[in-house]
Amino acid sequence: MMKILVLNGPNLNMLGKREPGIYGADTLKQLEEGVISAGLKTGMEVVCFQSNYEGALLDEIHSAESRGFNGIIINPGALTHYSIALRDAIAGIELPVIEVHISNVHAREDFRKHSVTAPVSIGQIAGFGFFGYELALHAIKDYIRGRG
Repeated sequence: MMKILVLNGPNLNMLGKREPGIYGADTLKQLEEGVISAGLKTGMEVVCFQSNYEGALLDEIHSAESRGFNGIIINPGALTHYSIALRDAIAGIELPVIEVHISNVHAREDFRKHSVTAPVSIGQIAGFGFFGYELALHAIKDYIRGRG
């Protein structure tokens, strides 16, 4: 069974409260339950982790391979736009990484259109709400199996 790490960065713990017109009314717990369930349906074990701290996310990325993960799906939140440390952590591992965003960052403020992490990820999914995580599960599974 494939093992996928789903990382959510700063402020994603505020889902359901923070800008519901953009991010919806569902919570991080609901997102995690949904992606875990979707993973099981497609033969993948999904482990979720959220932190508002860059270093905690870096530690998760650094240890993912030794903990038996086959890939990472990450919503870096605001770190997407400026965290060279996060970019370097992704670039420094052998695991495939897919970047996910709940909103369509390319249709929002100019600063959100630039990602320092996308160039070191195998792809980016944006604008499909929580369903983007499920799309990322299918994409990473196909990639790992050599079809991506």
